[in-house]
Amino acid sequence: MGNAALRELAVIEEVPFTDLSGAVVAVDAHNWLYRYLTTTVKWTASGVYTTSEGTEVANLLGLVQGLPKFFESDIVPVFVFDGVVTDLKTDEIDDRRAAKEQARAEARAARDRGDRIEAARLEARTQSLTDDIQHTTRELLDLLDVPYLDAPAEGEAQAAHMARSGAVDYAGTEDYDALLFGSPLTLRGLTSKGDPERMDLEATLERHGLSREGLVDVGILCGTDFNEGVHGMGPKTAVKAVREHGDLFGVLEAENATVPDAEAVRELFLDPDVTDDYEFDDDIDPDMAAARAFVIEEWEIPADEVARGFERIEESVTQTGLDQWT
Repeated sequence: MGNAALRELAVIEEVPFTDLSGAVVAVDAHNWLYRYLTTTVKWTASGVYTTSEGTEVANLLGLVQGLPKFFESDIVPVFVFDGVVTDLKTDEIDDRRAAKEQARAEARAARDRGDRIEAARLEARTQSLTDDIQHTTRELLDLLDVPYLDAPAEGEAQAAHMARSGAVDYAGTEDYDALLFGSPLTLRGLTSKGDPERMDLEATLERHGLSREGLVDVGILCGTDFNEGVHGMGPKTAVKAVREHGDLFGVLEAENATVPDAEAVRELFLDPDVTDDYEFDDDIDPDMAAARAFVIEEWEIPADEVARGFERIEESVTQTGLDQWT
């Protein structure tokens, strides 16, 4: 997901969590959840996150394991969920769906021959954010008093817009397309081991002598979730071409190349469907007893699987003593 080629161009530096204390981060919820969902499924027996009625809620395990890092670091996450799927992304979604179907078939074959490790690896690739995952995630966030909102379209675009408007300090996502959506500062690896990475849009533009429009053109030439790139156009070649020919369309003309829906893709990044019609409270007051009951009693997650995660949240609430955690 996202234009990974941009990593070669982006100005990225590790930043210690101590420097992020008090920050508010608009988190690309689908991106964050999917990462935890696949990891949980890969390394956890399915019976742990499957209810007696057969409903899979691995997301609840992922949330309880992933959220403590925010609390412990005095970071307020605002989860931003995708809205309506952008028409230009339908081909990408179709490709992902086909890949998941192939992975399901291969996982069944692996189970049949007794290869449980390979089956688990393949099962992780089949995960999607089902309706059950969507609503249980929101319910647990409500109980933990973690703010969230629904974007009109792309959650990453909305998160970038919130960072650009100053409503939050950072966008949070693993995707490099946050640069193209105009996020001034983006945090990656927020709940990974080690320090997160901070991606700086202005420093990236200065390093390569590009405008934001020029960087979007570079991204389109390399390929995004919304278009395939031009053959032979890696990030450095694309930067050189945009500087030489002025913009995307000058490059396409010079290279005798085409990008389907090029104007629409460019417009999607430069003027995405976002909203300022939202509000959130960053004074967080989690109801730990209700959250535990929801996960353990209502959704049948074994208590020992989430005990440490809930303990970490509770410890951080007790130890910080800061306003937003009281």
